[in-house]
Amino acid sequence: RDFDWTSKPEMLKTAAAVAVAGACVAQAFMPSAGFSGARPSLRQAAKADIAMKIELAPLPYEYTALEPKIGKQTLTIHHDKHHAKYVNVANQMIEGTDMEGDDCATIVMKAHKDSNAGLFNNAAQAWNHDFYWQCMKPSGGGEPTGELMDQIKKDFGSYDEFKKQFEVAGNTAFGSGWAWLSWDGKKLVVDKTIGAGNPITDGKTPILTMDVWEHAYYLDYQNMRATYATDFVESLVNWDFVSKNFAAAK
Repeated sequence: RDFDWTSKPEMLKTAAAVAVAGACVAQAFMPSAGFSGARPSLRQAAKADIAMKIELAPLPYEYTALEPKIGKQTLTIHHDKHHAKYVNVANQMIEGTDMEGDDCATIVMKAHKDSNAGLFNNAAQAWNHDFYWQCMKPSGGGEPTGELMDQIKKDFGSYDEFKKQFEVAGNTAFGSGWAWLSWDGKKLVVDKTIGAGNPITDGKTPILTMDVWEHAYYLDYQNMRATYATDFVESLVNWDFVSKNFAAAK
């Protein structure tokens, strides 16, 4: 369905409080700032006069940091080639338009509303990837704690049930897509999207995502997507980042 951008001011206001979103994850998660090779601080972001174009932020860890679950070659190709291409193409498509100064999420929503599939696919993929990198960390995984864990138990019955639903979403996204944990305004929900899809087009606030495009895992797992999904949850998820997103979304 079409998303009425103007009817969601509270969602945008809430999402803007997320503290650690990257240069591409736009004002729906963090105000934009000039990109100088590092993620801007909140103070820098607050002082920014204009939103920057979609940027390719560096990975928040070394290319070898997620080994042995995700190898250096995978991260190098995934970030430096695939993600970079989405950023470059999206910027080419908005050049000379009234979206040239918009943040990434605004571009995604405008493209969605206008049924501009080409721009949506590239801008949304830029957004999705920037968010995905931050959803992982070295020695991650395990179980969340605090309010997030309490909410997971409330909405799914148990952490194991959430884990099951999240992995199933990733494993059943036909072809290429994403698995998401999002806040819908009342509860946490698990979704899967195909291609570049993102729950923000349905008015939800993503707090966690897993990339299940083959380029995210094929060099390390070949056709064993299910093993990748399990390793992602058990060994890679950055629950600190997810918890911050959840706190801001509520």
